[in-house]
Amino acid sequence: MRKTHAFSGHFGATLLAPQQTRFRFWAPSCASVSVEIEGHPPVPMARDAEGWFEATAPCGAGALYRYRLNPHLAVPDPASRAQPRDVSGPSQVVDPRAYAWQDDDWRGLPWEQAVIYEIHVGAAGGFRGVRAQLARLKALGITAVELMPLSEFPGGRNWGYDGVLPYAPESSYGTPEDLKALVDHAHALGMMIFLDVVYNHFGPEGNFLAAYAAPFFHAGRPTPWGDAIDFRQPAVQTYFAENALYWLMEYRFDGLRFDAVQAIGERDWLVDLAAHVRARVEPGRHVHLILENENNDSGLLRAGFDAQWNDDGHNALHVLLTGEDEGYYANFATDPAGRLARVLAEGFAFQGEMFPTLGHPRGMETGGLPATAFVLFLQNHDQIGNRALGERLTVLAAPQALRAAYGLLLLSPQIPMLFMGEEWGSRRPFLYFTSHPPILGDIVRDGRRREFAAFAHFSDPARRETIPDPNDPATFAASIPPPDEAETPQGQDWLAFFASLLRLRHARITPRLRGAQGLGARVVGPGAVAARWRMADGAILSVGLNLGADTVDLPDWVAGPVLFQYPPAAGTGARLPRHAVTIHLAEPAHG
Repeated sequence: MRKTHAFSGHFGATLLAPQQTRFRFWAPSCASVSVEIEGHPPVPMARDAEGWFEATAPCGAGALYRYRLNPHLAVPDPASRAQPRDVSGPSQVVDPRAYAWQDDDWRGLPWEQAVIYEIHVGAAGGFRGVRAQLARLKALGITAVELMPLSEFPGGRNWGYDGVLPYAPESSYGTPEDLKALVDHAHALGMMIFLDVVYNHFGPEGNFLAAYAAPFFHAGRPTPWGDAIDFRQPAVQTYFAENALYWLMEYRFDGLRFDAVQAIGERDWLVDLAAHVRARVEPGRHVHLILENENNDSGLLRAGFDAQWNDDGHNALHVLLTGEDEGYYANFATDPAGRLARVLAEGFAFQGEMFPTLGHPRGMETGGLPATAFVLFLQNHDQIGNRALGERLTVLAAPQALRAAYGLLLLSPQIPMLFMGEEWGSRRPFLYFTSHPPILGDIVRDGRRREFAAFAHFSDPARRETIPDPNDPATFAASIPPPDEAETPQGQDWLAFFASLLRLRHARITPRLRGAQGLGARVVGPGAVAARWRMADGAILSVGLNLGADTVDLPDWVAGPVLFQYPPAAGTGARLPRHAVTIHLAEPAHG
């Protein structure tokens, strides 16, 4: 039997029959709207009292259309399912049932089995390029691929956070069917696939919402991207809640990562969103909801969200590995080992304490949350690409110290995440890139260079001119990890290192993860920490990590059979040399 999936919501074009499509459009700022379909006469749309316009027209899949607001302006559908001519072009009617799913019995994996690999689809060769990499990632030990945002953005080169049409997969990456085939193939391999979604802002080009739906934005609440999206409006709430369900139900994604939710003014909407998703997805499916949240709002992790990206953990580890203390690293520079110890014991380093660079308290207490409520990483698109020159840790950190840190990352109870190319120790930068029109591109380039004026290395205006131009195609090309790096002896060595750690994780850590709780952590020397956890079966996992320059003494509770050490002879007993990690797993006592 042919298996298909289609999500029907309040917005957009819905195929009712092979040659009949219903169009729904929220435009409360307009008195009249018509839908213009290429090859057809304009079709007037009926308006209700709340500003919803609706019309049914004799057209089918593939039809190109716009909404005519006035003689001078026709706009794409804000719920467009496809934009073959970029953000300002016509939208395209899509038949969501055109794709027949091959692995429709897939129900996902429990959260504690997640080992996440973040990937930029464009840098990986589009949807088909990502699909070609899945078997290799599966063999390495990756269980979940997370795609950076896919919403249609201007041009063909962008991180994805400048998207303006959240329902339309980026046309330069492939067709909707190509994306569904990618998800389907991941499931056939037994892998989850997550999508990063952006609900806190729209990009600077191609967003016409204010022209026909002024209530979409909160004029009294400015943000770095313009007026805040007004989540008090029922139509706005519906627009984004249905978008989440659209990706989960029609495209069968296994989870969503919500970008920068601290910029969403209505926190209660996030709680409602999680509940709405949980209520609507099919019983028995594992669907995971992941936050990025500068506020460290642990309450959301008790209200339906599975986990949050742990920036605190990254920042502490980065300072220990590099010694950097500018920008947000200044918040971790005075006691990075202490910050890391709290991350390992409790999840967040900041749980209501003053955050120096913000000048106000940050975070909430995390008591009772499992270790798996936090996604830990050493690198991701932000932490590499927000650097002026996009350097990776393979360039910035001592090699032995970096490997010791990876031992902690991949064998701790927090959920680990890697960034594309990290698995073979890529030294290729990942830069910030765009494909804006020239005037906007110049503004973005100049603004980015000004951002780094406060950093000592770029205090000289001439040096700031060396920061790559995001709009230059060469900047994007320079950010693509070259696969031949993986074939070098160094690349093969890194791959073997990661594969061995992930085999250990899946065999010895993952089966014990559900509900694992921290038992405390402490600083044991400059740049050195020790921590331990009680696992689900009562086993005790303990770790000693020394990223400092001197040998340190470990507490006697870092004990039990050695699970992993790096370097392989990383000291004996209670002594741990510089740039080393030792991890022990004491089986539970029975009897």
